[in-house]
Amino acid sequence: MYLALLVIFLQCSEICTQKRVFTFNAVHIEVQPSAKVENGAPMSIICHADISKSTDFNLQHNITIFKDGKLVFMSVSGKGDARYEVPMARSSHTGDYQCAVEAGGKIKHSDSLHVWVTGMTKPILIAEKKEVFEGEVVKLRCELPEEVPPLYFVFQKMKVNSTPKQKLQEELYRNFSVVEFPVDEGDDILQFDCFGKRRVRFEFETSLTSNKTLITVKEPFIKPTLHIKPSSNITEGKEIRFECSTVVAKMRDIEIILLRNKTILSSVRDQTTLKYSAVATLEDSGEYLCKVEEGKASKTTTHNVVVTELFPKPILTASMNELDEHKELTLSCSIKDFQNASFSILRKHSSRDILLRNSRNLTMRASVNDTGSYICKAEVNRIVKESKPVTIRVYAPVSMPSISVFSGLPEVVLGRPLNLTCCLMMGTPPITFTFYKGNKNKKKIVTNNTCAAFLDKDIRQNDKGQYKCGAKNHHSSGMKTSKVLNITVIVPIRNTSLGSVPYGVVEDGRETTFLCSVEEGSWPIHFRIFRKMDRDILLFERSEHADRVVWQKKEMSRQDTGTYYCIASNRANVSAKSHPITINVILASWQKGVITAFVLIPIAGVMILAVWWFWCKKKNAKGPSMEMSRSALATNSTSEKLSRQHNDGDYYSGSGYIEDGENHMKSTDENKGPDLESAEVEYTEVEVSTLDPHRENTGAS
Repeated sequence: MYLALLVIFLQCSEICTQKRVFTFNAVHIEVQPSAKVENGAPMSIICHADISKSTDFNLQHNITIFKDGKLVFMSVSGKGDARYEVPMARSSHTGDYQCAVEAGGKIKHSDSLHVWVTGMTKPILIAEKKEVFEGEVVKLRCELPEEVPPLYFVFQKMKVNSTPKQKLQEELYRNFSVVEFPVDEGDDILQFDCFGKRRVRFEFETSLTSNKTLITVKEPFIKPTLHIKPSSNITEGKEIRFECSTVVAKMRDIEIILLRNKTILSSVRDQTTLKYSAVATLEDSGEYLCKVEEGKASKTTTHNVVVTELFPKPILTASMNELDEHKELTLSCSIKDFQNASFSILRKHSSRDILLRNSRNLTMRASVNDTGSYICKAEVNRIVKESKPVTIRVYAPVSMPSISVFSGLPEVVLGRPLNLTCCLMMGTPPITFTFYKGNKNKKKIVTNNTCAAFLDKDIRQNDKGQYKCGAKNHHSSGMKTSKVLNITVIVPIRNTSLGSVPYGVVEDGRETTFLCSVEEGSWPIHFRIFRKMDRDILLFERSEHADRVVWQKKEMSRQDTGTYYCIASNRANVSAKSHPITINVILASWQKGVITAFVLIPIAGVMILAVWWFWCKKKNAKGPSMEMSRSALATNSTSEKLSRQHNDGDYYSGSGYIEDGENHMKSTDENKGPDLESAEVEYTEVEVSTLDPHRENTGAS
């Protein structure tokens, strides 16, 4: 029974579960009346969920609407629709909208929908003041209510018959902006307005223009007047007077300035009139400007003045501009077509001009110290005019020059440049120096010195270098020439070599001759011979007026075996090193004989004694074997031996088989045993080597 109830319960649960199945088909978002809405119009954002259910059952829906990823609306209901109402759409509502529906643990998002609210709110412009003075500023505030930054504000300043001036201001964090416009001279009634801009995707949207604001400009002072007396026919020497004046609304930091060609002549402060006077000169001609300033406001008046010349500038002439010392010099000052003037002649100096004479003419005997610039001045009716300067040069004659090498020694290394100097004890610059090398010459002009330098880069080995120099200036004495300077050309050392006699191998105690030579190089040459070791040892050195040097080492020893080289140098300060040579010191002939006598002979004697001892030892070992041989042969040949011994008359104690002949030897060999055979073989070899030839021939016969 319980089992049946359990089965029924499970089936009912399965049926109930199947009845609450649902799925999202789609989620849609739309805007009414359209995706493009005018600013200020109502707007509705609608989110709708399309859901399929297994049965009709209640389902809670959580609906959220986002703008540009930010939550703007949320609704919880049993319906699959939600509406976000915007009564008055503004540009801030422009953006990308998306909605999401969540139900029963499932969630579904709609596609993104871009909504564009066209147009912007009209900006509001407020001015800080309605009346301002020239030179002050107008402070304006433009606001775009209900707009969201970033925004751009454009301010406009307009006046009659002129192009509007604009100022652009960007605001990243606020919906208003403040600017200042200066009030310029001549501004009367000004009109201001503003408008806003914002960027929508890839284009700008512009608002309507704000309300127009009128600003009245007041003058702090009137334009100044400039009076000049006399107004015309102004001649040099007459007094000229200037008067600049204005009318101010309020005396406050007023300043009046008088300028001529942008150069300030005079100024006054907190006064309404400026007066200035001067004796007219030609330099007073030009444009005069009267300027009145107060704070940032300023007004100007200009007037041109022409001053007529009373007399021209004087002219200074010299009898000659370049002359020898002790010659006579005459200076004359004159004015063309004008005689009634006071003249003076002066010498110009860095600190002040030095008066020489109040006269039209000046004659003097010139010295070198009179070199300089001279002017003359002419004065008529308090007008002083100055002539153009005249330069006078007085020359002392040049002395005989001397030529020398800059380093001091009259020599040069081949391949290096030669620096020469030519100097004078006396002579007035500018001086023209001429350097001679054989038939070649080169000129150099020195303006402020009595020495000149010359660089000769073309030095050759066979070039003796006969140099001299000449000097002259504008003195009438002409050129003077130095003595001839002979230069020694030093040839650097090239290709050093080292040899020896004998070469390579030397007997101990013998003499060795070393020869160090160079292929090329100027004398004297300094030769040095070294032995190469851990620290090279100098063995010999000498300076020679030759291209080689010989050094004899009297006795060579075994310690002198090694590597040798030489170095040669001269005044060119360039050393040349030879290739190394190797010397091997060996034993002398007599040393070899001594070694043979005292070493080899004792060794040979020892060897002979050793052989003799060995032979004696072998001989003693063979004695018993020989006795046995004799006893075995005695019975067969006793009678024969005895007869022979008596017949021969000589006694020989050698072996019986040598005396009996070949046949007997063979029979004996056949009858002896192994041990005896071995002993007899060894014994036979020894006996044969010592056999007497005379006895051998006798026995055989």
